[in-house]
Amino acid sequence: MVIEQAELGHDRGGSHGVEGGVDGVEKASVISQRRDKQSIRCTTHQHSPSTNRTLQHFRNAARSSLFHHPIRAPMRVANARNLHGHVTQELGVRIVSGQLRPGDVLPREETLAEQMAVSRTALREAMRVLSAKGLVEARPKVGTRVREERYWHQLDADVLAWRCASMPPADFVQKLVQMREIFEPAAAAFAARRCDTTQLKQIELAYRAMEAARNSDEWAEADLQFHEAVLVATNNELMSSLFSVVETALGSFFVQSARKSGDFKYSLPYHRQVFDAIRRRQPEAARRAMQQMIVDSRANMTGKRRTRKSA
Repeated sequence: MVIEQAELGHDRGGSHGVEGGVDGVEKASVISQRRDKQSIRCTTHQHSPSTNRTLQHFRNAARSSLFHHPIRAPMRVANARNLHGHVTQELGVRIVSGQLRPGDVLPREETLAEQMAVSRTALREAMRVLSAKGLVEARPKVGTRVREERYWHQLDADVLAWRCASMPPADFVQKLVQMREIFEPAAAAFAARRCDTTQLKQIELAYRAMEAARNSDEWAEADLQFHEAVLVATNNELMSSLFSVVETALGSFFVQSARKSGDFKYSLPYHRQVFDAIRRRQPEAARRAMQQMIVDSRANMTGKRRTRKSA
């Protein structure tokens, strides 16, 4: 799929236009359709397809929005079937990143379709998707307007991806860390009580992949695999299903955390402690180790982490 970026023209029609224009917009990359074919060295374990897609997406996003390369080329979409998906992506990124603000009224349908070089049918489908995610709403005699952030489906995979790829602000990182503190230490404790031999092996394989990682991308991929394996090892379907909800946010967090640190393997000792506690069937030790890992990762992201020697 060949996609070049679109430019939403600034509607100068007064209160019914979109404020702010779009010159210099930094846009998150479209998720690549190719799966990451690179296997983790020293193991035969394969990621779930969703894990591979998540890490590939954030590698792509890092090449654009994380490094601030503004793109202003007109859009041309080669595959017509992806038209409404592209419009959804384009407008979703603009809304979540704050370029379109709550209360902004989008241009009229025919105008917006012309600006984005898509059919009105594709535009309508995109608007239905954005409405289902809580980002926009249509009102009679008013038009389609951006909704307040409290109505957004914050755990929707696309909303999280757009938010993370737009360089999540410190408060979003803080909220993600708080959410991790609620369920990940408990998951580690449950895994220590309930995991079977196969699940323990998956945790170990992920840890070994982290040891063998040669760069921050390989590290982040293995890190995501490790946390997924711990949740699966709880043998609680509701607990393990949380991974699919937070996978996008965690993937972004791990990529950014690895790149922010001078040594992307800085947290390896904590992962070892978690693995050892689960292997030894020590729930409280597993809980404490996971909690310490999360606290340390927050300190790394906020620049407050103290260098520690590897255990």
